[in-house]
Parts: sequence; C-alpha cells; structure tokens
Amino acid sequence: METYCNELQKRDTVAPVFGAFLARARRVPSLLVVAGLLAASCASPGTGGEDGGRLRVVTTVSPLTNLVQNVGGCRIRVTGIVPEGVNSHTFEPAPSDAALMAQADVVFVNGLNLELPTLELAEANVRDGVPIVQLGNRTISREEYIFDFSFPEEEGDPNPHLWTNPPYAAEYARIVAEVLAELDPEGEDGYRRNLEGFLTRIEELDGLVREVTATVPQENRKLLTYHDSFPYFAREYGWEIIGAIQPSDFSEPTPQEVASLIDQIRAEGVPAIFGSEVFPSPVLEQIARETGAAYVDDLRDDDLPGEPGDPEHSYLGLMAFDYRTFMGALGGDVSPFDGFDTTDVAGEGCADYRS
Repeated sequence: METYCNELQKRDTVAPVFGAFLARARRVPSLLVVAGLLAASCASPGTGGEDGGRLRVVTTVSPLTNLVQNVGGCRIRVTGIVPEGVNSHTFEPAPSDAALMAQADVVFVNGLNLELPTLELAEANVRDGVPIVQLGNRTISREEYIFDFSFPEEEGDPNPHLWTNPPYAAEYARIVAEVLAELDPEGEDGYRRNLEGFLTRIEELDGLVREVTATVPQENRKLLTYHDSFPYFAREYGWEIIGAIQPSDFSEPTPQEVASLIDQIRAEGVPAIFGSEVFPSPVLEQIARETGAAYVDDLRDDDLPGEPGDPEHSYLGLMAFDYRTFMGALGGDVSPFDGFDTTDVAGEGCADYRS
C-alpha cells in the first residue's frame, strides 16, 4: 500500500498499477468508490487534500472553472475536468477522476442535471464533509426554471445554461466566495476582494449588453443557434429564442422540424443564424442556404476563446465574444465592447483546463 500511495502522491493521478482495476471500475460503478477511497487514504496526514497549503477545488465546464479561479485566485488550485469543446451533457468522467474527487476539498458543479455522471462520481468519492455545490440549484428557484424544445418539462430537466446570463453568473461568484470563505477563513478577505473586482466587471458587462441590445433592431433580436444555450440571457435582456438545432443529446432535428424553422426564418426575416466551430452543423448550413440568412459559425457556450493564459481565455472573454458575435451580425453597434477588460481579476495560471 505504501508503494502505491507514494506513486499516487508523485503523479497526483491514479498510478498505472491501478490501470486494470480502474478500467473495470468504468463498468462497475461501485469500484469507483473503492478507487476514490484508496486515493483518499493516500493523502498526506493533516493536509485535508490541500496542494501546498491551497484548497483543492474541482469544477466541471471551463466557464465555471474560470469563474471559481477569479474568486479564489492562487490561494486555491482549481481543476476543471470537462475538456473544453466537449459536450458537457454527455461527458463521462474517466475512472482516474475518482482520485481527483477523493482529494478535493470542495467540488463545484453547475447542477440542474447538466453533468450528472460527474456529479455521481463526486458523490461516490469525496471525503466525508467535503461539500458538493450545485451552483445553478442555489441560484434560481424551480419557478424560474426554463423548459423548452430542447429541455421539455415532461422529461424533468430544466435548461441548465444559467452562466450565459451575467446576473446569474454574479450569483454563482457570490456562492463560490461564501463557500471558500467557510472552508478557509484566513483567506476570506482575499476572496471578498476578488469577488468585488469580479462583480464590478459583471456589472459593467451587464450594462454593455443592455446598451448594445438597444442598438439591435427590435425585429432582429431573435436567436437560432446550434445549441440551446441562451434562454436565460434572452429572458433577462428581451430577446427571443427561435430554436436550437442540437438538443442536450445532440441528436439531429427531423426534416419536418427543419422545414418549420426555414418557414419561420423566412417569415420573420431573421438576418443571421449561429453555429459553432466546435460542433459543425450541416443542418444550419442548409437552413442558411434556403433562407438567405447569414451563417455565423463561431459561437460557443462553454469553450473559452484563445488558450489558457490569453487575455480572452476567461468567462468574461467568452461572454463578450458571444454577445459581440450575434449582436453585430443582427445589426447592432458592438463598439461599446471594445474597451471591456476580459482578463482574469485574480490568479492567472492557477487553474488547470483540460483540452
């Protein structure tokens, strides 16, 4: 056991000697618990899973990872386990992630059933007393859930993409600061300062969105996108979601549904529709050809622009990029976004993003 523990501590992941065991764990969920407990038993005594005195924090999608980093700065070490550009709805964590969960001091997930396999892995493997914080569930009530064509109410899963609405992201940040301060009282002042700086940027972004929205012709404030990521944004700022091509399971729409969207876009005169470079959509290309709408194919919802360390590789950079992209294509004056600072307010380089 001592040899195995030394290997785990060196690599901070599951060692190759556990490879065959963990390969079976993917097929036998109960073994994930054993793997996590084994990793937890190898933590240094008294560290509580800390990394050089820092809290070890696990998150899921990159916008949340960056948001947590902005609040925690380099006083924490945050790892996002969902690779950028991967469908978070269907992402399956690796068995080796059980060890990561077992060493975590806190796990932040979006919740609202976005990352159920990851949530289940966390619940099975975190140490006693380690909080698993579902940010979305703590941000809005059931009465505020949005159910729609991609997330029908009869299936029970609300649309989970709260972070595309800046006021909700601000609430995420407040929750993160509160939880980190509870776990690390000595760092509370720093977390509060970081939070205040981040909320100032969010407030500025919110004002810019309202300013630029006012320049988009009312009849153009309509979104047809590759994925149903912007309904909470739309509700906040007075936009209309026409449709989304890829629902949560990324299945393709039926020919009848495509024909209906084509008719609607023609009738409403929508000037542009939006795809993603991460998830190409021949259906959207077809709709654009048949309606004459411009096809803009570089929208994104959880893939941060640029690379880690770039000024735009941030939650703020993601939102500014998306808003500039669709508001500009729909006739708005996006120049107010030009001076917006998208850099992290704290702790560049203190988050691990998977690609």
